[in-house]
Amino acid sequence: MSDKIAYSRQGDIAVLTVQNPPVNALGQAVRQGLWDGMDRAEADDGVRAVLIVGDGRAFFAGADITEFGKPPLEPHLPDLINRIEASPLLVVASMHGVSLGGGLEVALGCHYRIAVPSAKVGLPEVHLGLLPGAGGTQRLPRFTGVEAALDVMTTGRHIGAAKAHALGIIDVVEDGNQMENGLAYTQRLLDQGAVRRPVSEMDPPAAIDWDAAFEAILAKGRGQISPAWCVRAVQASVEKPFNEGLKAERQIFYDLMQTDQRKGMIHAFFSERAVSNLPELKGVEPRGVQHIAVIGGGTMGAGIATAALLSGLRVHLLEMSAQAGEAARDRIAGNLAGALKRGKISAGQHDAILGQALQIVTSYDALADVDLVIEAVFEEMEVKKQVFAELDRVCKPGAILASNTSYLDIDAIAATTSRPADMLGLHFFSPAHVMKLLEVVVGAESAPDVVATGFALGKMLGKISVRAGVCDGFIGNRILATYRTAADQMILDGASPYEIDAALEEFGFAMGPFAVADLAGLDIGWAVRKRKRAEGHAPKRDATYADTLCEQGHFGQKTGKGYYDYAAGNKARVPNPDVLPMIEADRARLGITPRDFTHEEITRRYMAAMVNESAKVVGEGIARRPLDVDMTLLFGYGFPRYRGGPLKWADIVGLEDLLKDITSYAAEDPEFWAPAPLLEQLVAENKTFDDLNKKG
Repeated sequence: MSDKIAYSRQGDIAVLTVQNPPVNALGQAVRQGLWDGMDRAEADDGVRAVLIVGDGRAFFAGADITEFGKPPLEPHLPDLINRIEASPLLVVASMHGVSLGGGLEVALGCHYRIAVPSAKVGLPEVHLGLLPGAGGTQRLPRFTGVEAALDVMTTGRHIGAAKAHALGIIDVVEDGNQMENGLAYTQRLLDQGAVRRPVSEMDPPAAIDWDAAFEAILAKGRGQISPAWCVRAVQASVEKPFNEGLKAERQIFYDLMQTDQRKGMIHAFFSERAVSNLPELKGVEPRGVQHIAVIGGGTMGAGIATAALLSGLRVHLLEMSAQAGEAARDRIAGNLAGALKRGKISAGQHDAILGQALQIVTSYDALADVDLVIEAVFEEMEVKKQVFAELDRVCKPGAILASNTSYLDIDAIAATTSRPADMLGLHFFSPAHVMKLLEVVVGAESAPDVVATGFALGKMLGKISVRAGVCDGFIGNRILATYRTAADQMILDGASPYEIDAALEEFGFAMGPFAVADLAGLDIGWAVRKRKRAEGHAPKRDATYADTLCEQGHFGQKTGKGYYDYAAGNKARVPNPDVLPMIEADRARLGITPRDFTHEEITRRYMAAMVNESAKVVGEGIARRPLDVDMTLLFGYGFPRYRGGPLKWADIVGLEDLLKDITSYAAEDPEFWAPAPLLEQLVAENKTFDDLNKKG
């Protein structure tokens, strides 16, 4: 017997207790222990039933991630589950915590299932570019029917015990301890003379229109293939004998294992966990944060305040007038109403947040006792310097001063205070209570415990926090400015905003760059362009069509018109007929003869610009690792997760060919397309960006 499985007897019941903390992952030792435990139970005189129960936090949280990417070790999980199901004994799973992926598949291989009310189940393999490969696509539909099973496995979402019971996945939901519940339930089954109930012997569910379901799920996944292939595996569960269905599932699983999408999603999975794990912060204690202030109650400030309030922090929100303060309170109340509607908070929590945790103030003096303050005012350096002069005056010693600036120099802002060591950037993404990314911008003098506090706050708020150095736009917006410039140059050369959006949505972005600009507000880019021109950084071919839109009062969705016309609603975007004539006027003024672009060429140039600038950001140390860039683009800029991030994508498609393309583009514009030295170095050394991630 493996030390991961404890064997005991309770009368006629053999108990296999899983002991593999923290979450009972299904590693090789656990699988072997379960196999041996079943053998022992079947050989143990007088045993009539087996109870499988998890110790600690979970039944089984799924596969052991330390085994990812390695050859599978016997016993293989599908074989183990078939072996459990085939036992002549009655086999019961008692579930608590989470039963995910292989964990739920083990439970489905048992003959009966009981769970505590807080238990959750799910089949999240699609988030790794795979599908359930240990019988989940064959067994689950026999309980739930095809549509419900496909919903579970194509979304990968966690399902509470009550819903799982309603779907037929769990037989009984009872309060109490999983061990006591499991023993009592198993004894009841024995007393009632319950028979074995192997799922493999159940009738298959009714068929659906498989081709229509495949196409619909493929379209919904914006190019991600693993959810759609769940349809084909479930189709096998209906059309083939059970064992043949298992073989079909396994073949699809192995085929998906070979795909670039699986590589991208595994990279995203591990990078998401590694991105906030900084060696420089090991052993550094963050400062305590319970009470924060937010300066400015616009969309961004209200979103930051909402995120903090939902995390249990007290918030003082500063506005310059009582009227502006009430508007900010209304924005926050609207955000909280959404959280209440979605079940994120109770009615009591909602009322307590608005009645006690949130205070709207109009004087800086009210911020004397806060632990941390986040400035979210207009993106103008002089305005921010005035704010931080006031914060420096009123905040207590040790309070952390943070700016939510998207582009501006954190060091220049810090220099206006008497405490630059207490200063850092906390760049949230709008809407801040929804978007997962937080750039923690480390200034030249930011103290280590201040940086550690930024990451601790990000964790408290449920964010993916990325360390960024100081430069114009930090990681994300600096790269954004470059690939947007590439898009703007393609427009001058003959592409339309609508062709570019369509090409990039085909690539997997939820929205193309011009639709995104309309969503964010065209006035943001307008302000940046005006600042860069004033600083002498205008592009050689400086187009004016986007400025003309803004001068006419068209800022995108918030004004009803931008690159698109939103007269029929924000989701019913229609090309704005005024835009193409403006672009044609720019081409004529600049003496450009337009040419046609294929979608493939648009995507290649756009991605080449993104990768090249990303390589410069890593090479300069603005991002410490390529994975930091990948997570920034994934969580802040809508980069398709199944491609892993721009630098993982570059590794997959090949750095040498990308560098050749960038070098060829440089013949047209040597300054913009100057190859990143890091990219040239990696190609010369026959290395990848991922090699740099492995260095830590």
